[in-house]
Amino acid sequence: MLTSPDGSLHPSRWTKSPDGSKADWSSLYEKVQKELGGNAWMVGRVTMAEISKATAHPPAVPASARRPTHFARPDAESFAIALDPSGKLHFAAGELYGDHVVVLLGSDVSDSHLAELAAYGVSYVVSDGPDIDVGEMLDVLGEELGVDRIVLEGGARINGSLMTSGLVDELSLIVAPALESRRGSDRVIEFGEECLAGKVELSLIECTPLGNGALHLRYAVLKQSGAT
Repeated sequence: MLTSPDGSLHPSRWTKSPDGSKADWSSLYEKVQKELGGNAWMVGRVTMAEISKATAHPPAVPASARRPTHFARPDAESFAIALDPSGKLHFAAGELYGDHVVVLLGSDVSDSHLAELAAYGVSYVVSDGPDIDVGEMLDVLGEELGVDRIVLEGGARINGSLMTSGLVDELSLIVAPALESRRGSDRVIEFGEECLAGKVELSLIECTPLGNGALHLRYAVLKQSGAT
């Protein structure tokens, strides 16, 4: 995640710095992302909606609505994964930034939505039950598509949810010399009305200056002893 010291995730709202610009820090983020070596990146519904920018567009010709899985491109080498329990995301194509799109969906998603995804070349996995088990669904992607290392890129709620589920093994932060400090602004990690105290622990791996005033902080994410 690219963040300010006060936890903001929106560089467009940040203060300026003599050390570098938003473009400089974004370039550092992209460089670090590649160095992490994942063959997939993953975001939540809100973040993916901002990326895809597509609206509902049912296919002109009816398409099949297979359950629980549909893999449009099992031979793809890299993937863009979205968690969308209610089936609200839409896509104009099956790729984003050259990565094949895969959506993780809740069990009550409609057949018409599945047909839309399939018609536009998007792969999906539908949950077996009302409660989404993200770990189980990611195991399916590992077995079927070879997804073995995922770079999780927010937002805050999916970061918190997957962290407390034991699915995050490292927290990687690029901290830029800027501030937002707006009341109610976003944060890197959120976990509803609860908190992560008693659930996880962080242990510093390294702290590396990146230039342009930015630091790369890497923490191992450990399940706290006795946590459920």
